[in-house]
Parts: sequence; C-alpha cells; structure tokens
Amino acid sequence: MTVIGIVGLPGSGKSEAAAVAEELDVPVVTMGDVIRAACEDRGLDPATHHGEVARALREEGGVDAIAARSLPIIEDALDGNDVVLVDGIRSDAEVERFEAAFGDDFLLVEVHAPFELRRERLGVRGRDATKAEGGESLEERDERERGFGMDAAMEEADVTVENTGTLAAFHDRVREIIAEARS
Repeated sequence: MTVIGIVGLPGSGKSEAAAVAEELDVPVVTMGDVIRAACEDRGLDPATHHGEVARALREEGGVDAIAARSLPIIEDALDGNDVVLVDGIRSDAEVERFEAAFGDDFLLVEVHAPFELRRERLGVRGRDATKAEGGESLEERDERERGFGMDAAMEEADVTVENTGTLAAFHDRVREIIAEARS
C-alpha cells in the first residue's frame, strides 16, 4: 500500500498528476473537493469563495482540518487498491497528519513550475474566477497557500518533479512514480 500525496502551488500540475493516476485506475482523493463541498454546504460559490472557506475550515478545525476530513475518503479508496493519490496538500501540518496515518507508506511528491508558466496555465484552465470576476490573483493565491504552510510542505517532499517540459514528459514521470509505488 502507498498513499502518494501531491503538493505544489496553483497551476504547477497537481491536477495533471491526478489525471495520470486516474488513467492508471489509481483512486484520486482531491482535497480541494473537500473545500468545494464545504463551500456548497455554506451556500457559497467555490469559484469565488474557495480560499475563504479553506481558511474558515482551518480556523474551525485546526491547521490539518482538511487532511482530517480527507482521511476517511482515502481509507475507503485504499480498500481494494494498492495505491491512492491525494491531490492538493497545502501544509506541513497536513503532511504530518498523513505521515501519522500512513507512516512509511506515505510518499510526498512536489510538483514544481515557475510563476509565469503557472499563470499561463491557469489562464488556459478557466476553472478559477479571475481577480476581475471576484476571485484571487495568482499572487494572492500563492500568498494564501504559503500562509497555510505550503513552503514547509514542499520542503518535506520525498520527490520533486519539475513540470517545465512537455505535458507528455510530465505524464511519463508521474507514471514512473506510480509504477515504483506499485512495486
């Protein structure tokens, strides 16, 4: 059994890593889905209130609240699967929560890409509200996520994948990591 945690700043390629996992029939638990569900539970639009609700969940339940809410989903996904990928770790406290739960079976992978490349990717993705639409700028998102402890989480990564080349090369590297986790 291996739980692969993915950490990286917005637009670095975390969702692409998750897409590769899904293509390989590896269950994916997306921590952002926990936040999006909380937004909807509160009657808020996830596109514009994601960051606000993420902060609120952490204030209400502690710095590892989103990881704690994700644990039962991960454990369910592990039933009958040798590898599960967790998309969207945001802090060292979340890393600690997963390390406590899974020990040596937890592998933290940082996906890294430079700021300008991430900005370009996010513009193409079109999932997030822009600053003009009431959302956050990439600078604000980076600052918010760094405030959660993202830098410390990235420093704890067991593996760093530079996502600056082709999409095919990135996908190949993620496939290698998953194959190693399965062996």
